[in-house]
This record gives sequence, structure tokens and C-alpha cells, in this order.
Amino acid sequence: MASHAIVQDDLTHLALCWRLVRADGVALGFTSHDRDLLVDGLVHLARPGMSPSAIVLGDGVTADDLEVAGGLSSAALTRADLLAGRWDGARLRLFLVDWRDPAAGQVALASGTLGDVAVGEGSDAGFVATLESPAAALQASVVELCSPECRAELGDARCRASLRGRRRIVVVTAAEPGRCRVEGIVAADHADGRLLVLDGVAAGLERRIVAADSDWLQLDEPLALAVGDRVQLTEGCDKRFATCRDRFANALNFRGEPHVPGGDLLTRIGG
Repeated sequence: MASHAIVQDDLTHLALCWRLVRADGVALGFTSHDRDLLVDGLVHLARPGMSPSAIVLGDGVTADDLEVAGGLSSAALTRADLLAGRWDGARLRLFLVDWRDPAAGQVALASGTLGDVAVGEGSDAGFVATLESPAAALQASVVELCSPECRAELGDARCRASLRGRRRIVVVTAAEPGRCRVEGIVAADHADGRLLVLDGVAAGLERRIVAADSDWLQLDEPLALAVGDRVQLTEGCDKRFATCRDRFANALNFRGEPHVPGGDLLTRIGG
């Protein structure tokens, strides 16, 4: 049975399936059918309550997003994981199969990545997630804009600054919502850096360090840290030319235009 034939029969036996794959490789499958289905080696769990919004298929390139809604399952999608961001950016694919013979073929409906996720309160609450289609990438600018700040990320292929000696594993000595305290570091060097959790309930999650004060590190999003958790800290860069030149000795690879006059040129020179 060809894949297109499953929607052309006089009597169809269709089941909607969707497959989620996280950035770390964890995969989950769900189906609207009343029993589990094995599709491409992955068991798609029966979740009749999970459904997408209206899907419109066309031959254009407009980035039409849609929403996927459903209930939370302690064995699969949990409220804690969604709120912690473990599923942010996960790849999602929606398709139809014939539940009598799932291996006979598939009809692709939509694919993309998970965007904004809203989670309800309570044990019976559900979630609503936005699916961002691949066409959204066509709306992004492909030309870099002139800026006095560096457009590279510290340590990447364009920056080329070595991170040797600029990453360290430390232990959390105090934790509050949105920030944590560690000892034995130069806190100012870690502003705009990264924090990766190595163990504990938040293991594997990463956050950007937006500010540093004494031994306290302020994170861009809340994180469930506890005293004794090990984290890996990566130093940050404020993307200014002076920092690149003086602190990293990397002025040759600076990816910005620090000497291009800005819109305030006339006011600065009194013209």
C-alpha cells in the first residue's frame, strides 16, 4: 500500500502521529489512536487527547505556524521538563498512518521545531506548544549588520579564542531562583558566559550568565539548582573591542566595526 493510497480509500483507517526529538536525542512518539502504534522502530503512545490545530498544506513558502495541545504524562512529557526548557527547540514531525499497518506508509503533514510552550497549573493541566515551520528560516536576514560589538561567540570558529583555562567545574554553595553562588572564581569574567549543570535534577540544562556580582551569578532563566550540585562555568565576553584586544589578545579576529561612526557622531563632536 503506497503512502498516498491510505487517504484515498473509500473507508480510511487513519491515525495521527507525532514524533518529538530533543536536542540530546531523547525521542517520544504519540498517536491519536486508542492503542499504541509501532512506527519506524519507535512506540507511539496512545494519547487521543493530544491534537494539533488546523493544518493547511500548500506549495508556498509562508511560515505558517501551528499549535499542538495535549495533556501531561508523568512517564513522558512532564510539567517540570517543559518549564525547565528540556524540550525547547525539539524537532517535531506530524504525519498520518494506517493504524492497521503502520509500516505501509506515511502521509507527512507538518514538521518544525517547538517554539513557545505554555503549561497549565495542577496535576490535570495540559500544555500548548507552538510549532515553528522550517519556512521561518527564510524570514531571517542572511546579511550581517554593521555593529560596534563583535558578532561572534567566544570560542567559536570565527572568534578562534582558546577556551583552555576559561572553563572550570565548581560546586554550588548557595542557590536562589534565577541565581546561584559559587566560590573560587573571578565573577566578573563570567558575565555573558554559560553555566552547564552536570548533576542534580537539572543535569544537562544550560543557562546564560547575564550578570555577576561578588560570588553570585545571575542567570537568564530560573534553574532548579541545589547546594552541592556541580556546574561547568564558561567565561563570557562583553563583545567590546577593548575587551577582545586587552583580555583575550584577539583583536585580529574581532568581528565588529568599532571605529565606524554611529548616528550620534554629530552630537559627539558638537557639529
